[in-house]
Amino acid sequence: MQIIETALSGVKRVIPGRHGDNRGWFSEVYRADRLAQAGIANLFVQDNQSFSAPAGTLRGLHFQTPPAAQAKLVRVLAGAILDVAVDIRRSSPTFGKYVAVRLDAEGGEQLFVPHGFAHGFCTLEPNTMVAYKVDAYYSPAHDRAIAWNDPEIGISWPVGEAEASLSAKDRAAPRLADAPELF
Repeated sequence: MQIIETALSGVKRVIPGRHGDNRGWFSEVYRADRLAQAGIANLFVQDNQSFSAPAGTLRGLHFQTPPAAQAKLVRVLAGAILDVAVDIRRSSPTFGKYVAVRLDAEGGEQLFVPHGFAHGFCTLEPNTMVAYKVDAYYSPAHDRAIAWNDPEIGISWPVGEAEASLSAKDRAAPRLADAPELF
């Protein structure tokens, strides 16, 4: 398992090794000991999975506020996504900055998104399935979102507003500048 820091401290690319033969391959996609050695010692308590039928489905930018903040370990089971983490910690030198990583089922790479970051993704292929572990249970009272297309963040999404398939929650999400201090 290879773990690589991104441009945002704490956000890490996790690349499990694959061992293949003529039948296919085997991979250890989660090992607490190896992740802890790389600074990811979170106790994951819930697994989530989403399925998006059309390419261009955009989910995010989502997060939960303390004391129910969630760190996430995201991977793709089928299809491909552009996965995005945005630093929403106002005291951080990288506040409002983001990293974007292509994750797909073929490569098996994962992204670790720590507390203090909003997370979102856009499907790049139809029939995409995403799975992610979280270290806090879902809490509707702490569930929040910021605008996926906030011009001050400036995420380069693979779809524009007209093509993006969005939920009502994501369409109505406020800009980061309009959100209260959260972390």
